[in-house]
Amino acid sequence: MISAFFSKLKTISKDQSLRKKIGFVLGMLIVFRLLATVPIPGVDRIQLESFLSQNEFLSFLNIFSGGGLSALSVVMLGVGPYITASIIMQLMTLVSDRVKEIQTEGGEAGRKRFSKITRYVSLPIAILQSFGFLLLLQQQGILNADAAASIMIINVVAVTAGSFLLMWVGELATEFGIGNGVSLIIFAGIISTLPSTLAGLVSTYDPSQLPTLVAYAAVGIAIILLVVLVSEAERPIQVTYAKQTRGNKTYGGTSTYLPLRVNQAGVIPIIFAISILLFPTMLAQILSKVDNVMIQQAFQKVIEFLDNGLYYGIVYFVLVVLFTFFYTAVTFDPEQIAKNLQRGGAFIAGVRPGEQTEAYISKVLVRITLVGALFLGFIAVLPLIVSYYANLPGLTIGGTSLLIVVSVVVDLIKKTDAQLSMREY
Repeated sequence: MISAFFSKLKTISKDQSLRKKIGFVLGMLIVFRLLATVPIPGVDRIQLESFLSQNEFLSFLNIFSGGGLSALSVVMLGVGPYITASIIMQLMTLVSDRVKEIQTEGGEAGRKRFSKITRYVSLPIAILQSFGFLLLLQQQGILNADAAASIMIINVVAVTAGSFLLMWVGELATEFGIGNGVSLIIFAGIISTLPSTLAGLVSTYDPSQLPTLVAYAAVGIAIILLVVLVSEAERPIQVTYAKQTRGNKTYGGTSTYLPLRVNQAGVIPIIFAISILLFPTMLAQILSKVDNVMIQQAFQKVIEFLDNGLYYGIVYFVLVVLFTFFYTAVTFDPEQIAKNLQRGGAFIAGVRPGEQTEAYISKVLVRITLVGALFLGFIAVLPLIVSYYANLPGLTIGGTSLLIVVSVVVDLIKKTDAQLSMREY
């Protein structure tokens, strides 16, 4: 295995095209990290650190912005607005036949148009999120509350532009590099927290914590193995092609299989759930400071509800499970699969073509998606469970972060292998 790894590295080093793609991705990630160090004006660093340490959700969100939120940089929103816009557009495919037609039947031009509309939807979301964040930080005394309104407008424009610039960087990485650019940006944001995490562990190390650290490391390794196992797990459905005679030649009669992935949705449901939870959290933080007593009390209860680890974990778990089923339903259409099999003269043994094939595939898909959804939900709430049993403030990389990191690395390896296979052919 080790020799195969070094052989693959040697092959990559000899492939000029692949080297350029990898170099381009690294260049885009460097640009992202540089943007994460460009702060907006008027920030009280001490107040900001105190506020983030007291708010677990924003601390978790800071990981996905690559530390952009902790520095209040121009990319403090990360790719959040684009992800939220993607959620809205995916929901629109369920309620609008026109939007679904653009996405599925328009070919490459339709996909480009769908992406273009998603970018347009991202603009008002980025403006609202940036204004909400900045207003919340101003109420907390992190930003100068006495600054002129023009400063707030400039900051909103800067943060919105930073989010769009980051989205553009991600699209460039997707087009000219290897892998999904948005996923790579989130991956880079998570990895960038490792040095500070290790420094925190070293500075707060206590020999009495050694058994806990060893247990945490063992759990981390187990999660990595489990993520790889579930991500690669498939439920094969055997498909047989009917024999067809054309002239003097006979075609078909062979058997293959239709692979249904256990984790069809990948890490998208977790990212969707985080984006959805962000809105009520931010809205409650802002409206809890208004002058109206009834509104204050109502949203203060919302904050107390979300601050409760048990309630927050239950909502988070349910959202991840629901989004797993939703995203699988959007991206995998059993009806279309059944039609394609019927047109190709293929059938599943013991199942009639057409509606019965569609029902059979749907039944199998629901069963394996339930397993994948429960797994993703468990991974999502695992940091809450670990933090309850182990008080280690230096460890900010949780199950969700490990899932995203491992999934992105596995996907990157697969796409690199695909590039190498093309080179051989």
